Amino acid sequence: MRTENSATAPNPIAVSGSAAPASPAVRGTLQAGLGVAAFSLTFPATAWGLEGFGPWSLVAVRSVLAALIAGGFLLALRVPLPDRRHWAGLAVVAAGVVLGFPLLTTLALQTSTTAHAAVVVGLLPLTTALFSALRVGTRPSRTFWLAALAGAAAVVAFTVQQSGGALTTADLYLFAALLVCAAGYTEGGRLARTMPGWQVTGWALVLCLPLGLPAAAIALAYEPVRWNGHGVTGLLWVAAGSQLLGLVVWYRGMAAIGIPKASQLQLAQPLLTLVWSVLLLGEHLTVAAPLTAAAVLVCIAVTQRARG
Repeated sequence: MRTENSATAPNPIAVSGSAAPASPAVRGTLQAGLGVAAFSLTFPATAWGLEGFGPWSLVAVRSVLAALIAGGFLLALRVPLPDRRHWAGLAVVAAGVVLGFPLLTTLALQTSTTAHAAVVVGLLPLTTALFSALRVGTRPSRTFWLAALAGAAAVVAFTVQQSGGALTTADLYLFAALLVCAAGYTEGGRLARTMPGWQVTGWALVLCLPLGLPAAAIALAYEPVRWNGHGVTGLLWVAAGSQLLGLVVWYRGMAAIGIPKASQLQLAQPLLTLVWSVLLLGEHLTVAAPLTAAAVLVCIAVTQRARG
């Protein structure tokens, strides 16, 4: 078992010239970054999933699959039920991240390109930081806010330009998804300070199972299913990758480095999504991509160094 004194004890590996173990902040940043990488595939995977499933079926089935996997781990490891005081927060995570964001973005992607939908992800870090300030009382510095606003502006300008500058009817779905997801991220990050991040995700998924099972049965009965490689692959990724594994490392990272700083790592997510859109969906990008990427990386560096 690790103790507080173990952090200051001599490390024979480090003395011998090898690299010292990563600090909690570095590990947290890496974990949050892995979560962002997993989330960046969500929109392309959803577009693939819609090739085989209807929007309601895709959302309901992904929720059920993820809940069954998470529930299996919880049972196998004999994890006790969370304290009663945590259930309200888990309900917010479930409503915002497990149900609300997937449903609203899937409905939007029926008529919106992944590039246009990435506007939501570009605004999500700033919205999450705002929710965090209201919910858990974080007070980032002025430098942090300036960098966050600059990064959000760069991402929004880029993604809107990629979509041709036209707003679609899907925007209402996207902005609603932005709000519910920010609330879920904030509450999940708060809970991950007192319980393991994978348990936050697992219990939120299990909480949705009583709704997901009948919803999946009804949706599959009314929406035609076309079995194909893209549809199945997209479903499996959004269920196991985005809905489960991505959230696990994401909440662990937020617990380690704080909600505002972790949320700013998502400034890179729209650009990663656009890269996957090119590789997986055949969409085309303009020469503005590397310029925006450089601006976003600068903003991320500033927010990670800013103290608040």
